[in-house]
Amino acid sequence: MNSTGAEVADSRGRFSLDSTVPGAVSRGFDVFRHGWQTQVGDSFPLPTFSPATTGDFRVRSRVAKVRDVAITDLDSASVIRTAGTPYGYDDQVRLYVVRRGAWGLGGSPDRDEYTVSAGQFLLRHGPPLHFGAAPDTTVRILTLPSAVLEPRFRNRSIIESADSAEMRLLMAHTNMVHATVADLGAVGVHAAHSALIELAKAVTTGRFDAAEPGLRPTLTQAAKALADRYLADPELSPGMLARELNVSVRTLQRAFTTAGESVTSYIRDRRLAAARLALTAPSRRPTVGELAAHWQFSDSSHFIRAFKKRYGQTPAEYARSMETTGS
Repeated sequence: MNSTGAEVADSRGRFSLDSTVPGAVSRGFDVFRHGWQTQVGDSFPLPTFSPATTGDFRVRSRVAKVRDVAITDLDSASVIRTAGTPYGYDDQVRLYVVRRGAWGLGGSPDRDEYTVSAGQFLLRHGPPLHFGAAPDTTVRILTLPSAVLEPRFRNRSIIESADSAEMRLLMAHTNMVHATVADLGAVGVHAAHSALIELAKAVTTGRFDAAEPGLRPTLTQAAKALADRYLADPELSPGMLARELNVSVRTLQRAFTTAGESVTSYIRDRRLAAARLALTAPSRRPTVGELAAHWQFSDSSHFIRAFKKRYGQTPAEYARSMETTGS
């Protein structure tokens, strides 16, 4: 992948806002609009907001863009209401996932009205609608290219429960995107975007299953990233990963099996790799007992056996070989 730094920067964006704090209300909407224009861009034009909203814009918000996907979280402490919808991006999909309160859309004479309550989502393809919410409403909005939909969903609006396994997995992945998008390189942007699209497809078609080959790599990738983050945590286990990703342990294990490994072996091998790296430290090297304890092996003997099986040497032999080679 030969993307330049400028291309990578243009393909991702991120900003956050908390205008509920004292002193931030008067400029809250201006800060939000500036962040949107500079970090998200013209491909996702903002609607016109009502004067009441712009004058009292008390929200906690975070927004992330990955290529042609935008993720917007809004937690309102004031009324939010639009006064007009933007033009130029009718051929997109919007997915509204309401966690608290109620989100209303529509209101014009020639369009239906929708109320999405907490625990529901609205999937809509077509021109954007007016929207509004009362205070204490929390919603996540995904704007996606229309390619995520099968033809039978085009120009339709669907309201369903948001408690499905595929929706929970999509929400877990969007959380990861929010946390990492600012640091992603070209490969990371591509992977994050592909996962968003595949998981959105699963939500729109309602066909998510542990046996579906197209989604197994996405789940495995998300689990590995999470495991790497918590590698030294004594609570790290297949069960913990499954809970964090809102899937069953069986589903997670099947996804790893497709890649020719198990969840447990991945965690063990990553811990052994980290321990081996520690043995090459130019300063004080940790003892075998310290390594075993830090990387959650039951005791030193267990760690030594696992290390030798993996690398063909005991930790002490490996450390001496590094000294001999000058590493």
